[in-house]
Parts: sequence; C-alpha cells; structure tokens
Amino acid sequence: MGISVISSRGATPDLPIAPNRGPPPREEGILPMNPETATLQTEIDRLERELLEGRERLAGLKRKAPRPAVKDYTLAGWKGPVQLSELFAGKPDLIVVHNMGRGCRYCTLWADGFNGVYPHLADRAAFVVCSPDAVEVQKEFASGRGWRFPMVSGKESTFIQDMGFRSEKGWMPGVSTFHLEPTEAIVRVAHDGFGPFDSYCSVWHLFALLAEGVNDWEPQYRY
Repeated sequence: MGISVISSRGATPDLPIAPNRGPPPREEGILPMNPETATLQTEIDRLERELLEGRERLAGLKRKAPRPAVKDYTLAGWKGPVQLSELFAGKPDLIVVHNMGRGCRYCTLWADGFNGVYPHLADRAAFVVCSPDAVEVQKEFASGRGWRFPMVSGKESTFIQDMGFRSEKGWMPGVSTFHLEPTEAIVRVAHDGFGPFDSYCSVWHLFALLAEGVNDWEPQYRY
C-alpha cells in the first residue's frame, strides 16, 4: 500500500449550512394544495433540507479526518511516464477520478458529465481521470467522446489498488482528492465511490423527478 496516516493540517471550516428554502411560490395555474397534499409537501421539504445539510456535514467531516500520506506514484501519461506530483500542475489540490475504462458504460456517463464542467473544475483544482486502460486505448476512446480533461493510465501501477478502487471482482469507480503540502508531501484528503444517485452524476436525480422515475433506464455509448 502507498499510504500512511498523518494528521491533517489546518482543517477547512465546515461549509455553511443552506438556509431553509421553504416551499416554492405557488405558480399561476397550479391549484391550491389540499391538507393531505400540503402535509406531504412539508415532509418532502423537510427531507430535502436534511439530505442537503447531511451532505454538507459529511463533506466537512471528511476534510477534518486524518489525511494519509501518499507516495509519488509513477503513472502512464499520454506523453510518457508522469509522477502523481506532476498532475497537480502548479495547483495545491488535485481531483483524480477512478474510471473503470472504456468497457464501462456507467463510467463513460460520469466522465461525459465531468467533461461538460471541466473548465469549472480545472479553475478550482487540477483534474485528471485515471483508468486501467492502456494509453493508446484511452486516446482513441477519449477522442471519440470529445473528452477535454487529461487522462493517465494506472495499468502498470498499484495506484488504483492502493487507493482502494480494485477488489477481487475487478475495478471500481470513484474519486480521490489530494493536497500538496508545503513540504511537497502528497496527502489524500477524501475519497468516495460512484453509483446511481450519488452526488456526482445529475442524470439519475433528474430522471427520478419524472412521472415514472428512472424506469429501468441504463446508459449507452450511443443513442
């Protein structure tokens, strides 16, 4: 394993808790709610606030947790070997998405989403997608998808496994965030897995608001 636990430095303050949004204003043309519907809407509003506040508290706790020191792994970049420390590209923070490769339609959906907001992500932190595919495979697949973000291959490294994204059943998707200390030490700040209804892919949440919900929908490479 390439990580060892050390204490975090200067934990970031908790995110502010979102204010009570309350029910949306009644739009013209929508009939007033009967008492039963109003009670249901009150419960929906309460649960939405709890989920939002819970996610913010969880993120704050993750930032306060001890941060494991990570070795400076050598990965395969598109122009040759690259060190993990180089992926920071002059920024103090790095987001690494653990993608299962071109064989996973779900990982492709998540990556398509990150591609859409890549300029925003790259403005705040360095952002890289890592998969077990060989570099040439990555290049061909990324070109076909129009992906703009940088990619590295972990095929010849233990990086993916050491970060906890490979099990006996195979590769697993998710994200790790890293921070570069003033001493040049690399620490992992937080990590999370990916899956339907997580916080990292909006598609599922939008489908859930439809009359029939997700309705067994699955992502495809082409439609």
